[in-house]
Formats: sequence, C-alpha cells, structure tokens
Amino acid sequence: MKDVQLGAVESRFADIIWEGEPLASSVLAKRAEELLGWKKTTSYTVLKRLCDKGLFKNEKGTVSSLISKEDFYAIKSESFVEDTFGGSLPAFFAAFTKRKSLSADEIAALRKMVDEYEGGTK
Repeated sequence: MKDVQLGAVESRFADIIWEGEPLASSVLAKRAEELLGWKKTTSYTVLKRLCDKGLFKNEKGTVSSLISKEDFYAIKSESFVEDTFGGSLPAFFAAFTKRKSLSADEIAALRKMVDEYEGGTK
C-alpha cells in the first residue's frame, strides 16, 4: 500500500466513493458526471485502476473500499515522514512550522493529541 499514488483527479474520485460507500457503480458514474464532468466510461476506467491498486472493490456492481480513507492517508503520511524526514516526526513538525504559523486552536489540538498519546488513549 505504501507505493500507491493518487493524482488529484483520482483522489477526488476516491473521495466520492469513500463518502458514499457502499454504492452502486451506476450511481458512482452519475456522481462523477455531476461532480467531475466525466463520462461513464471514464468513471469505470478510473474505478478499475483504483480497484487494481487495492483501494476499492466492485462486486456485482456494488463499490466499496478495502481500506478506509483515514487508514489510506495515515499510511501515506507515515510513508512521507519516513521517506522525507528519516521517520522523525519532530523534524517534520519543525519543517512544517518553519513557514506556517499555528493557531491557538491548532496548538491546543496538538497538545491534546500528545496528552492522549502519553495517557495511552491514542
């Protein structure tokens, strides 16, 4: 799963699936037409590609995920931190905050996450 890459359009299509699953492939094609301006054939081509990547399945015309959106992006985030910062979350955080200020709400949310992690309640 680490090597799965999604382009911007594939990500938007995947989000449509994650937000509405399980859903009939015909309904998915209609939503993609409404939201992305795609023809039915384009939807089915991209769906097949995402199924081949192991993200979704299409069984008897019903599309559902094999991995949740949250788990997919957690894996991608872990991979990014590992590949770019040698697995160091503090190094990632330092780089992230070098050019972006955090709001008081963001700082409070981060503190809460750390406190929960230290308390074993992840």
